[in-house]
Amino acid sequence: MFQIRIDGSPAYECAADDTLLRAGLRSGLGLPYECNSGSCGACKVELLAGRVESNWPQAPGLTERDRAKKRILACQSRPVADCVLNVRLRDDYRPHHRPRRFHATLISSRDLTYDMREFAFRTEGAPGFLPGQYALFTLPGVAGLRAYSMSNVDDGSGIWEFQVRRVPGGAGTAVLFDRLAAGSRVELDGPYGLAYLRTDSPRDLLCIGGGSGLSAVLSVVRGAVREPALTQRQIHFFYGVRGPRDLCGEDLLAALPGYGARIHFTPAISMPELDTDGSWRGKIGFVHDVVHEAFGDRLSEFEIYFAGPPAMARAVQAMLAEKRVPQRQIHFDSFY
Repeated sequence: MFQIRIDGSPAYECAADDTLLRAGLRSGLGLPYECNSGSCGACKVELLAGRVESNWPQAPGLTERDRAKKRILACQSRPVADCVLNVRLRDDYRPHHRPRRFHATLISSRDLTYDMREFAFRTEGAPGFLPGQYALFTLPGVAGLRAYSMSNVDDGSGIWEFQVRRVPGGAGTAVLFDRLAAGSRVELDGPYGLAYLRTDSPRDLLCIGGGSGLSAVLSVVRGAVREPALTQRQIHFFYGVRGPRDLCGEDLLAALPGYGARIHFTPAISMPELDTDGSWRGKIGFVHDVVHEAFGDRLSEFEIYFAGPPAMARAVQAMLAEKRVPQRQIHFDSFY
């Protein structure tokens, strides 16, 4: 174990195979982060003393100017000596459930579409998690970690469920879809993520999902339905896919109390040419445009959660910025 010191805060311990960020969060510190994968740069810290090794030396979240100023990415840096860091801790990054590394056993899986599948794991010694958070997977034969969002809520059973879309040529999803059978064990690390359900919000919920972003947003909706403080809130769920064949999730929402009364589902397809039999009668267009058409200047009235492909996330962010929605009402985790 190495001692990691942040000026003005107690030192924390970090194992040689852990990162400065995750070990700090395990200690309950509010270290800033976002993608947890080296791409966004939100977890930059200044290394004042000590030495580290990087899991990804060429991570795009760090510029040459950063390197010249001895800045490092806490999510990619493993200590090889005691370290002193310069970073401003923030209360809003302090974890509600301190993340841990633990084992999980696959107990079931089922297809949601031709390329999306739901996986259920029984965990061993896992912490709790908040609706909308994610976990990092260590998969056999796969270099690096893979981040997948939980789709269920923490009910104390130790079951963590994930909805994952197969990535063509993706090493991680190839293992999940083709190699893991019921009874297989993997290592998980979590929970992480800041796009969790805000139970103290006085606003109705606007949830926007695309592709396997369904998983995180579905967890938020499931959590909202169970939360007594949110019983008077309306929940609007917009889900964007390429074509009708990619659509799923309505049956899962329909199983929740209040579907059709306080839970409103609007699916949209962005590629109408994929409606080969002409049966589609729903919305057509990119999901952010469909949301804009529905709410426009009213967007600032909502607590907004979204998850999906990077292009969708950027488009939603731009729309919300144009409508001057306060940042405190916008919740998403960047995945690259």
